[in-house]
Parts: sequence; C-alpha cells; structure tokens
Amino acid sequence: MGKLAEIKTKETDASIEDFINSVASEQKQKDSFTLIQLMQKLTMDNPKIWGTSIIGFGKLRYKSPSSGREVDWFKIGFSPRKANLTIYLCGDVKAQASSLEKLGKHKTGGGCIYINKLSDIDIKVLEEMLTTALSTKQ
Repeated sequence: MGKLAEIKTKETDASIEDFINSVASEQKQKDSFTLIQLMQKLTMDNPKIWGTSIIGFGKLRYKSPSSGREVDWFKIGFSPRKANLTIYLCGDVKAQASSLEKLGKHKTGGGCIYINKLSDIDIKVLEEMLTTALSTKQ
C-alpha cells in the first residue's frame, strides 16, 4: 500500500456561495450553480471548496498509477476559472472519446474538460460523462 502524500489542495469549510458570488463573470456564476445542482444530484454529496478555487463532491483515496502515491481527493468537481470552466472527471477523459465527440465546444487535458460556458455543450452528454466517471470510482 502506498504512502498517503500531503498535498496543498485540501477540503475546506469555505462558503460555496461566497466563493461563486466572488467570480467576476455573471455567466460563470449561473453555470456554477447549475453544475453544483447536477454534481450534487449525481454524487448525493454536498459540495466542498478544495484549496482556494475547486468545488469538489465526495471524497476518495486516489492512487497515482505512475508513482503509487496516494492522496485524498474529490470524486468529481469543477472550478470557475477566469479562462474557462474546468470540470474535473478525475480519470482518463480520453476513455470517454465517443461522448467527447457529442459534447460540444470543449478542450481536454489530463482528467479535465475545459468549456467556456454550459450553453456551448450538451448538458445531457456531460451528465452521462460524469455518471461514467463516478461509476469507475470506489
């Protein structure tokens, strides 16, 4: 069993509403509240701020396949960043290639999907992708 690593991005008790209301873009605020409803419905977990800018749902022990390092992390989450909405599937996004083709305007990197606004994508496809991502977690 790997050693639990100490990481900077940890679950906090910061206010979700205060955080979202501090986001400059009104569109990102609206999209954030929509994502919270969706992710809360799928995980049955309440949102938590992780670090200073990630809204995560649930908790799991993640083991890096390359290093064997273990960290406590969220199951799924998102961050309303200045450049885009970053959606964390916390897994291999490329494994959902057929869904990505149907998703709409987006970019990917690591275990993340980057979108400008929810109206650029098919929310039902995103919901399917999040459900798939959750089904591969412990």
